[in-house]
Amino acid sequence: MTGQVRTVDGRVAGRRGQATRQKLLDCLSEMLSSSPYRDVKVIDVARKAGTSPATFYQYFPDVEGAVLELAEEMAKEGAGLTELVGGRSWVGKAAWQASEELVEGFLDFWRRHDAILRVVDLGAAEGDKRFYKIRMKVLNSVTNSLTDAVKELQSKGRVDKDVSPAAVAGSLVVMLSGVASHQKGFTTWGVKQADLRPNLALLVHLGITGKKPVR
Repeated sequence: MTGQVRTVDGRVAGRRGQATRQKLLDCLSEMLSSSPYRDVKVIDVARKAGTSPATFYQYFPDVEGAVLELAEEMAKEGAGLTELVGGRSWVGKAAWQASEELVEGFLDFWRRHDAILRVVDLGAAEGDKRFYKIRMKVLNSVTNSLTDAVKELQSKGRVDKDVSPAAVAGSLVVMLSGVASHQKGFTTWGVKQADLRPNLALLVHLGITGKKPVR
């Protein structure tokens, strides 16, 4: 956590206050992993953190405000997803390796933050612009880099000039996020996790390069 942490009324929180605030966030995050978002109450978060609802309200206006704080922290980490694509070669064997590592990194990120991402998706679907912006911040970290990758391949004549780089990149990222949020559901279709990732990487490779991978 960087910068000054303030209470709801604008006071700068001391070291103990920051620790209490972080504990409340940690407890909320843990509760979101096991309880529906709408069922989480301030009194339950405070009790789990070993403090009072009054203390909770010193740092957050309500549960939603605390959830947004968690979501913003997740989005900051999500900005690092751009490193999975930026500066990579999408030619030959390197393209297959880039596809595999993008799928691995993206799905792993989604699994680590599954609880808060479910809440973000819910808020975005309901039209809450705050959650929508956070969701787009995470997706843009990959979409923009993939768009640049397709543009570069186009400039070298490796991808047809009629292809829309942004449309391809956006479609692939939405596909990745859809698969990431449905990882457990694939077992009901008889798909093993060991088979999911390489086949998803194949789709990414085909989408970016338009060619079968060289392995």
